[in-house]
Amino acid sequence: METFNLSPLDLGIIGVYMLGIVIYGIKKGKQKTSEDYFLGGRTMTWPVVGIALFSANISSSTLVGLASDAFQTNINVYNYEWYAVVILIFFSIFFLPFYLKSKVYTMPEFLERRYDKRSRYYFSFITILGNVMVDTAAGLYVGSIVLKLLFPEISSSTIIVILAVAAAAYTIPGGLNSVIQTEVVQAILLIIGSCLLTYFAYDRLGAGWNGMMAKLDTLLSNGEVNFGNRAAEGKYIPENSGEVFSLVRPINDEFMPWWGLLTGVPLLGFYFWANNQFMVQRVLGAKDLNHGRWGALFAGLLKLPVIFIMVVPGVLALLLFNKLDISSLNYPLASGEMCKNLADCPNLTYPVLLFQLLPTGVLGLVVAGLLAAMMSSVSATFNSASTLITMDFVKQMRPQMTSKQLVRAGQIATLTLVVLASLWVPYIEQVSDSLWGYLQLVIAYTSPPVVSAFVLGLFWQRANSNGAILSLIVGGSAALFMIFSQAYDILPGLNELHFLMKANLLFVLSLSVHVVVSLATSAPDAVQIKGYTYKSELFTEETKELASLPWHKNYRILALFLLLITAIVVGIFW
Repeated sequence: METFNLSPLDLGIIGVYMLGIVIYGIKKGKQKTSEDYFLGGRTMTWPVVGIALFSANISSSTLVGLASDAFQTNINVYNYEWYAVVILIFFSIFFLPFYLKSKVYTMPEFLERRYDKRSRYYFSFITILGNVMVDTAAGLYVGSIVLKLLFPEISSSTIIVILAVAAAAYTIPGGLNSVIQTEVVQAILLIIGSCLLTYFAYDRLGAGWNGMMAKLDTLLSNGEVNFGNRAAEGKYIPENSGEVFSLVRPINDEFMPWWGLLTGVPLLGFYFWANNQFMVQRVLGAKDLNHGRWGALFAGLLKLPVIFIMVVPGVLALLLFNKLDISSLNYPLASGEMCKNLADCPNLTYPVLLFQLLPTGVLGLVVAGLLAAMMSSVSATFNSASTLITMDFVKQMRPQMTSKQLVRAGQIATLTLVVLASLWVPYIEQVSDSLWGYLQLVIAYTSPPVVSAFVLGLFWQRANSNGAILSLIVGGSAALFMIFSQAYDILPGLNELHFLMKANLLFVLSLSVHVVVSLATSAPDAVQIKGYTYKSELFTEETKELASLPWHKNYRILALFLLLITAIVVGIFW
């Protein structure tokens, strides 16, 4: 029976780091104007933008989620990571120029420019709801898991409140600049910590990559891997290490069938990287278009090594700690029973790796990095959601408010979100036993109508405001029906569909409604088309501008190099 304890040295490192990052965040904060507070004064250079994007994405919830699914042999979770490169390139070419030229604060504000206020309010509300249920709550959930292992005598509710208050301590006074500056520090520590964890895991295994694959083959052939009810339900089960590390899975794969890789993954990824206020807000703070584009590409480059330093450790945990007795943790499952081994509660994979592998001092540093990553993602969502509340609702209702008053409204909004997110955390494990599955499930229901509105708005001049709002409402209503159908078993045939298939259906439905209604009603105003719709002439004009830049500053050439590197990495695991 294993216990999880920190030495006084580890505790000291964690305490000093957490206090230091809060002080650093407050010191780096800007709030002279609303633009300073919500967008960092639009002064971010490309390394800062790229690292901030990476840090906000590879947060504590992602670390725990990737390791958890890799432990369950869902290595194809990496498809979400490498696909980000393709999406970020598409985003840099088509969407980012319109976002930066329009000088918007929020993504819903951009929808208003292209359509009308109805779409803005609807999307803003959905985004705020998603920020609370997905990004903020998941980050707090991960922090509560780790600290609950360290301090079992403290209730989960108390831990969640402490973490939320710590993250809000520098977010409320400092705004986006505080968030981004701390993200840069935390991303560096997070990458170092992940590399160290991978090194010590290989060292414990003692056989390198080939030894890992051989031992994985042995476990699978002996039936020593717990696949739950997969076999009984006719779901795909990998038979050897080659299949485990294959990014392309058959049609009966429980996690990501091959068609999901072609349709569902890009759909969810497009929303996350190109439409989600939580992520796009970092690029909105770029000093100019080139820095925004370079930063986005840099973030894509940082995503590629994730399979080696964040996914593979989950497989190593399967080999090293598959039968580890962790009943002493008294960790409750959604069923009310206590977790006996790691196979019962795979969300504990990453914390178990930390405490089983890392030596004193290093453990404290990496745990501090994990908690810092949690604070990073939580503070980022606090800031983005408060931006939405302030700019999309408060300012619209009270346009006479001064810049200082808007900042104050944003701070109050952040405090409110702290409370709401903390209340939602206990429900996460009731929705899904996989943290990564929970994150993707919520996005699958909320993103398709939004992606439809953005894509049609940018690439189809005939798309109008009536089509946009009706497609958002119909798509949102259909998503709610799917959720209730799943909860109350209304339509068994619908419930059995893979969540990525449901996302595809919602996207097609929203797209169809948007097209039909737009064609049946009047065309949009010329102003809405001219400033917010892509034309081939724009590409030609940009080509002339890029001709004067050296190759290493031409984002198109950099994008081609990035695609080549991505193809090599993906090809290895195809």
